[in-house]
Amino acid sequence: MKIEFFGAAGEVTGSCHILQAGGHKVLLDCGLIQGSRQDEARNRDPFPFEASDIDAVVLSHAHLDHCGRLPLLVRRGFRGRIFAQRASCELVAILLADAARLEERDAHYLSRKLGRNIKPLFTFEDGRGVVESLVPQPYATAFDVVPGVRATFRDAGHIMGSCVVEVHCQVGEQQRTVVFSGDLGQYDSPILRDPESAPRADAVLMESTYGDRRHRERSDTIEELGSIIRGAEGGNILIPAFAIGRSQEVLYQLGKHFEDWGLDRFRIFLDSPMAIETTEVYLRFAQLYDEEASRLRARNEKMPLLPNLTMSRKTEESMAINRIRSGAIVIAGSGMCNGGRIVHHLKHNLPFESTQVVILGYQARGSLGRRLVDGHERVRIHGQEVPVRGRVHTLGGLSAHGDQDDLARWYEGIGGRPPVWLVHGEEEARDAFAGYLAGRSGAQVNTPRPGDVLDLTAS
Repeated sequence: MKIEFFGAAGEVTGSCHILQAGGHKVLLDCGLIQGSRQDEARNRDPFPFEASDIDAVVLSHAHLDHCGRLPLLVRRGFRGRIFAQRASCELVAILLADAARLEERDAHYLSRKLGRNIKPLFTFEDGRGVVESLVPQPYATAFDVVPGVRATFRDAGHIMGSCVVEVHCQVGEQQRTVVFSGDLGQYDSPILRDPESAPRADAVLMESTYGDRRHRERSDTIEELGSIIRGAEGGNILIPAFAIGRSQEVLYQLGKHFEDWGLDRFRIFLDSPMAIETTEVYLRFAQLYDEEASRLRARNEKMPLLPNLTMSRKTEESMAINRIRSGAIVIAGSGMCNGGRIVHHLKHNLPFESTQVVILGYQARGSLGRRLVDGHERVRIHGQEVPVRGRVHTLGGLSAHGDQDDLARWYEGIGGRPPVWLVHGEEEARDAFAGYLAGRSGAQVNTPRPGDVLDLTAS
């Protein structure tokens, strides 16, 4: 029994690890590499394993950096089952269909521009192959993955359907329990329940995205968002948001504070077909809400209402928003500004001093969002240099990822202080959290590199 570390070992994207037990190979996630063009070009590289040798995949949640290379895995020969939480299955179908459309569109554009045939990273048909392989599972119920390997999903509190994956392996007389955190949310986040720890483990694979910092108090962040909106005088407010998770929380907060923030003077747009579909999934899985969201839904029969909200599904509707020079709040993807409709809105609005850009989540190195956060005075969009004259606000408290204390709190809920292997974190954050967790909890902490192997029989 062993684990081989591949993606997201020393970086925050491309989550992918192999669990081997009794001659079977199980992937924990198969995520897309995101960031700079050079980083994203790595997605076309061969896997460091044969796709046809993988017997099954266990998916932690429906974000591209955890599931985005599943279509490639299927295209390259994988024929096994993909286990995911029930809500995640619906979100994966939405996410991969959207990603495939973007891949095919971009490949068509580049083919015309360069005068040669550029193939998309994956197609809609590849994504459909993933969806047909999905096996939905509930929380808190053990299921067989392959002979000798059983898994249980626990709520990770990161996005709807996100999972802590508890894996029980038995080979002969040897038994081991591995807990893979996936991505962990903050405690006391709206809509979602708190992250759930596993009762015990022999080894823990744990994310460390924000392992080097503490988030602001959520209440302070909500108040700052409100002050930005209340203080807006002319211009538009752009909110880059991931279609899954962040968009729904933004809508929730806008609805909850509609009167306090004077939102009736704005036109509010959810400009993302995928975010619109995702919001509908969130409404269907109300049984997964936390206590506050459950009360609000019981009172309203849905998430808080926004009477001036426009759902922009069509491209023409999105283009029309760019003719509005003032009084619009636009929530659009992608969350890191690396693609999607937000890029067009930034191109049209950044040159105006009255524009406000509200960054709510993690921005990978090399992304357009990261350059905005880092204060670049000019950014390149669609081949053009665009001046950044609008104001960029970075609000960390609404992150879907837990901070240093949240991560440590989750770990300390696992009995016996098992050894930890930190993944899904840039080097600085991961190293800082390794020292913090060892000092606070007395944990034995490891920081694996791609290609490293953890022998579970030796643990």
